[in-house]
Amino acid sequence: MHTDNTSEAAGQARELPVVVQRLWGDATPRRRGPKPALSVAQIVDAAMTLADTEGLAAVSMARVAEAVGYTPMALYRHVSGKDELLILMSDAVAADLPDVPADAGWRAGLEAWTRAQIDLALTRRWMLELPISAVPPGPNRVRWIDQAFGVLRDVHLPADEKLAIVGLLAQHVLGEARVHVETHRAAVQKVRHDAGLPDSTPETELDPAAVEAADPYADFETVLGRYAGPTEYPHLFASFAAWTGPAVGSPGDDDISFGITVVLDGIEAYLRRRGAIGDATS
Repeated sequence: MHTDNTSEAAGQARELPVVVQRLWGDATPRRRGPKPALSVAQIVDAAMTLADTEGLAAVSMARVAEAVGYTPMALYRHVSGKDELLILMSDAVAADLPDVPADAGWRAGLEAWTRAQIDLALTRRWMLELPISAVPPGPNRVRWIDQAFGVLRDVHLPADEKLAIVGLLAQHVLGEARVHVETHRAAVQKVRHDAGLPDSTPETELDPAAVEAADPYADFETVLGRYAGPTEYPHLFASFAAWTGPAVGSPGDDDISFGITVVLDGIEAYLRRRGAIGDATS
């Protein structure tokens, strides 16, 4: 374990990358003279708008420069390049996450915290294409982590275990959102192909019912029930032989809620085993 003096010395010796300093508003002081007409915030906002409308692949320094009405060279005075721009976008989009209710218990709070991220990823799908492993924590992401710690305030665990729980839920967010985005994208592409439409055809021009029916997983259970015979697939057959379809109001009616519920059930079992919570689950 590091002592306070050792940690302080290490912190003083390590110079943080410029992009991290920029994320936290700790960049090099401005030169003397009039305030620049172009700002990092404007550049990031334009890049996010471009990603919303055309996808992350459309984001380039040239396209963003065109959107803000400047030359690409002007952008490089504020952002070192596309890699830094993506990092700035990753933190900026986290500002769209809503506040978790202050009076929420640990379970309801974590459920809201997790669901909000999935909903945001389904709205701004380009988030899933960002280089997440290379993204340092910025103020908006840390604010969101702070909210998770807020709902865990009465859970008796050390900070590192709370952070591990937050990380587990973040991984679930990525997996759940990616499955929904990719299956929807495949369904949209199939409808375009079947109708003989070009790939550039906007989704708004497609029949929503046809897109829903084209979901690659739409008939998954039906296929298993019909073709998983007792000889080749005895365990599937035994389970589906008496299956008549999902019950009305069952968790399966909402795959996202079902997944969050199962993950939180596991977390609750862990917290009880650690003696971190009482009898109440809220």
